Amino acid sequence: MHKIKNLDKGKEIPGNMIWSFKKYSSNIACIDEEGNKTNYDELSNASLRFSQIIRPRSLVFSFCENVTGSLVGYVSFLTNNIVPLLLDSNMDIELIHHLIETYKPSFIWLPEYKSFLDYEVIFSDWRYNLLKTNLIPYTLNDELALLVTTSGSTGSPKLVRQSYKNLESNTDSIIQYLKIDSTERPITTLPMNYVYGASIINTHLLQGATILLTTKALVQKEFWQFLKEYNATSIAGVPYTYEMLEKLRFYKMELPSLRSMTQAGGKLHPDLHKKFAEFAETNGLEFTIMYGAAEATARMGYLPSEKALEKYGCMGIAIPGGRFELIDDSGNIINNINITGELVYYGENVTLGYAECGDDLIKGDERNGRYKTGDLATCDKDGYYTIVGRKNRFLKLFGNRVGLDETERMLNNAFPDFDCACSGVDDKITVFITKPQAGDSVIKFLSEKTSIHPSAFKIKIIPVIPRNESGKIQYNELRIDD
Repeated sequence: MHKIKNLDKGKEIPGNMIWSFKKYSSNIACIDEEGNKTNYDELSNASLRFSQIIRPRSLVFSFCENVTGSLVGYVSFLTNNIVPLLLDSNMDIELIHHLIETYKPSFIWLPEYKSFLDYEVIFSDWRYNLLKTNLIPYTLNDELALLVTTSGSTGSPKLVRQSYKNLESNTDSIIQYLKIDSTERPITTLPMNYVYGASIINTHLLQGATILLTTKALVQKEFWQFLKEYNATSIAGVPYTYEMLEKLRFYKMELPSLRSMTQAGGKLHPDLHKKFAEFAETNGLEFTIMYGAAEATARMGYLPSEKALEKYGCMGIAIPGGRFELIDDSGNIINNINITGELVYYGENVTLGYAECGDDLIKGDERNGRYKTGDLATCDKDGYYTIVGRKNRFLKLFGNRVGLDETERMLNNAFPDFDCACSGVDDKITVFITKPQAGDSVIKFLSEKTSIHPSAFKIKIIPVIPRNESGKIQYNELRIDD
């Protein structure tokens, strides 16, 4: 990683994140769904253009889509020591304004068809516009490289602060255990603003590979036409992705270019894990289960593909350079096998900490390489870990990390005339409400606010939300499986 000058302080700070575009200048970096190709030399030139417009250490809100403009912006910001906050381009406008008010970005990078923000357009290309806000910026820590949201699309102002070292370390580890090289052609099945999707970009660009950019969904025939036409070599997905693949009779498809499949974003049901492991083994594919979080940049653990069938249901082992331990409720390390404890991870990819307001952006490393995941796990005699539960109130909905408390807050603000509570499991939030006729309205509201499909939400009508004497909801009394 080379250094660049901080124009404001006159000292050298990390820059050019991880990429070496000159090494692969003639390689194709990406192909979009219209067949437009962009090589690494063009990516480098695009980054130079941004360096002439935006000063280093500026904060940019980058509204992401799986298109060339979004990719160019992301790459250029990190290359030039500009700090992006990656956001879903379909995020609710009220939530966007809340984030702008909280963090005061100097610039906004968004698709040209979006016209919901009244700021000056100072640059346009790749069907994206760069807007200048003229807001008074907060000071950014020199190590801060990237900001990502913690709660999917629910608009929480709580962000994860990722450093250049975090990104470089995690990218190198993932490349090592997945054996990524320049011949790879991953197809985008995940949002760019999601850490899993961003990690695919980071790892493949570092190796000079070609990213196939598409906004099409798995259920659209155009997705599969694009995959076949440009010879995609890998598919990545969250549990919902693999549920959809099974419904689409993926096992019977002829995809000769496909080499590997990866899964993260929540625990895959063991039966489905076994089916895809068997399919991969029969067809000579690599199938790798992975485990991660935004707080650890992207990945913390993986199940080696050669163990996919033997250890189905397991999360796996720590990534290269990292390690796990289990602790009990008192914080003592658990050394015995098959005993449940909270999973703790150690590694250089553990991020700096959170930001909940603009003043937090100047903070340094608050974690010191240690992250308590909040997940409950066991470890078998071979050193392989299995996730068995969750200690905190977060779920994964189709790969989006969603806070149940944040979801409850949104509902209580929107529907003050009745009581509600949220519980659930990965890929399904159960919303308990005390007003029978409000069910459809609640689901419509949540789907619109989060940009998550309505099928992720289930309504249960109960006469009263159970609370203790101090008014706290008794979640253990809320049954989600009736």
